[in-house]
Amino acid sequence: MEYDPNEALKLKNQLCFPLYAAARKTVGAYTPFLKPLGLTYTQYILFLVLWEEDNLTVSEICERLILDSGTVTPLLKKLEARGYLRRERCECDERCVKVALTDEGRALKNDAAEIPLKVGSCMALPPEKAQQLYEILHMIIDAD
Repeated sequence: MEYDPNEALKLKNQLCFPLYAAARKTVGAYTPFLKPLGLTYTQYILFLVLWEEDNLTVSEICERLILDSGTVTPLLKKLEARGYLRRERCECDERCVKVALTDEGRALKNDAAEIPLKVGSCMALPPEKAQQLYEILHMIIDAD
């Protein structure tokens, strides 16, 4: 099949558009559950990383979230000001900053415990399709 630039430039033929729209819709599904906790979606995923493994460096957090430090650092500052975490320079390398949850940050995990179940029930995907989508999305994310 020959390449047709007019067809290629139609919105309906863009893989990026349904990915973008689905991402916005998914993040939007979290909003009513995160709002009572005073969290944005990005703050929530940062907590997911720290609830899984506390006391990480900023660069480790950035790597796990696939975000740069210019995005993560303001989140950390805001959450530190709210008393959810502490940032401390590493003794062996002052350029390195470790992030640790406070008791308040750890306690927030209990308040967020039902969010995955609640959001999952909003998605019109059977579990096997959700797993397939997860695997396909990671193929895209992990591609070099």
